[in-house]
Amino acid sequence: MEKTLLSLGHGYTARALAERLIAQGWRVIGTTRSPEKAARLEAEGVEPLLWPLDSLAAPLARATHLLSSVAPDAQGDPVLAAHAGEIAGATHLHWVGYLSTTGVYGDAGGGWVDETSPLAPTTERGRRRVAAEAAWTELARDAGLPLHIFRLAGIYGPGRGPFEKLRQGTARRIVKPGQVFSRIHVDDIAQVLAASMAAPAPGAVYNVCDDTPAPPQDVIAEAARLLDLPLPPEVAFEDADLGEMARSFYAESKRVRNERIKRDLGVTLTYPSYRAGLAAMRRTTRRQPGGGSGERAERP
Repeated sequence: MEKTLLSLGHGYTARALAERLIAQGWRVIGTTRSPEKAARLEAEGVEPLLWPLDSLAAPLARATHLLSSVAPDAQGDPVLAAHAGEIAGATHLHWVGYLSTTGVYGDAGGGWVDETSPLAPTTERGRRRVAAEAAWTELARDAGLPLHIFRLAGIYGPGRGPFEKLRQGTARRIVKPGQVFSRIHVDDIAQVLAASMAAPAPGAVYNVCDDTPAPPQDVIAEAARLLDLPLPPEVAFEDADLGEMARSFYAESKRVRNERIKRDLGVTLTYPSYRAGLAAMRRTTRRQPGGGSGERAERP
């Protein structure tokens, strides 16, 4: 049987996964809100569907695997709000994946968290993710679906990184003492998802991050070094004049453990540190992924 992924919210991360799967002979169906992005997806070998849809029944019937990258809003998970019944009836699916965020753990004061840590988000975005995870888990339990949850750290990769701001002279090293983030290169997310699809473990939850949590100013400094540009000025967090969304990323500080993806999925990260990831991005130029309603994750 041909393997077919139905990707809901076919954005940055899902496009990286699709590139990998299509090369292996998979069919990929992806949703997007934009006709322009639909044309781009089609050129990449993805069958586009314009969201919202009246029914998911037809694409679900063709799918062997289902991935949702759609972020919850104030009303909850929009996929489940519109199509929970249809998804519950898709008991033929071999694998279901939901992209969440490490923001569900909240603030650990710079300490370590793993998949067994309490979920204690301090932001509205994090609380919505906890509720969405619970809703997907309940649906999967009641319907017998093989759900896998992936808690993504700050996503970076081609088209998402500090290089352009450095070239434009707009980058800043915002310093908040004790602040630390975990990150993950988009290609390593795709690797983790593909590994899970190859070895389903219904009910599993995975942190998806690299080995090197670091303060955000260190990442900017490394990018400047790679570009041979002067270090941007340091700005105290209190003086940074950040927007509400940007400030919310600094409300939580933690280091995220990733042993489970290595032990259970056999993953060896291509980019185990931001240094390795930035160096690879500096060496190569690739089209900027984008499109779809897309996942949201913590900012690097």
